[in-house]
Amino acid sequence: MRLAGQLLKRLRGEWDIQLMMLPGILLIFVFSYIPMYGVLMAFQDYNLFRGFGDSPWVGTKHFRMFFDSPDFWKIMRNTIVVSMLKLFISFPAPIVLALMLNEVGKMFFKRLIQTVSYLPHFISWVVVGGFTISLLSVDNGSVNILLMKLGMIDEPINWLSEPSYFWGILISANVWKEIGFASIVYLAAIASIDPHLYEAAAMDGASKFRQMFSVTLPSILPVILIFMILAVGNILNAGFEDILILTNNGANAIVRDVSDVIDTYVYRTGIQNQRFSYAAAVGLFKAVLSVGLLVSANQLARRFGHSLW
Repeated sequence: MRLAGQLLKRLRGEWDIQLMMLPGILLIFVFSYIPMYGVLMAFQDYNLFRGFGDSPWVGTKHFRMFFDSPDFWKIMRNTIVVSMLKLFISFPAPIVLALMLNEVGKMFFKRLIQTVSYLPHFISWVVVGGFTISLLSVDNGSVNILLMKLGMIDEPINWLSEPSYFWGILISANVWKEIGFASIVYLAAIASIDPHLYEAAAMDGASKFRQMFSVTLPSILPVILIFMILAVGNILNAGFEDILILTNNGANAIVRDVSDVIDTYVYRTGIQNQRFSYAAAVGLFKAVLSVGLLVSANQLARRFGHSLW
């Protein structure tokens, strides 16, 4: 009771700050918690006209169907491979960019590079996908024209219809679009480092490169670990918009063996094929697995002295 009284007293003292949080809490509640009622669909043979109340319960039928499906291992492989590529390439890329920008002495060039690298984040994936498809086009794509001019290929390559190229194209487009915006947090963390640490390192004879590893990276390690935990928790979110657009709304069946991930599979089976209960079961399976990965990553990060909870 004493603890509850202290909490109420603190809330009354910070009523204005708590009021500012209210829209965000309502947003999360309305769009994240209320729709969770829909997970009941995963345990029913849901009928759109009969609703939740009259649709028959089938237990774990749809989960077993997914696990026994011939697509299960292919989808899981694609999801994990794409997610791991994003984790090992897209995740460290903003850190590297932030470290490089931190060493730029001229403020004009630093701001220019920041602005140019930030802009792609605000461009819709529809535009980015169209831009990428245009660049890699067989007929008049700039990439094919350049490679043919250099004599590296004899005839145009249909890049987006070659499964062996798809993962590389997808990751490259993601890095180009998000690297600048994702580096903002790391630049802010670097800006908060005590300058005396660099001065002490310089007096000890540490070069700029050595200072990067001895001062900068250890100082921003807590931020890196927190984002690493979140990235591991989202490891099954391999992508949706980017893959869907680059595969022409999922119609490019040639690369489906390497492009079909859990989210696109749920979209195709649930929305296009109207197998609502089956798609809900697949989505719930992914959500539960993601929570497990998040908790495991947090426990691992706790050993380094940094965790979300």
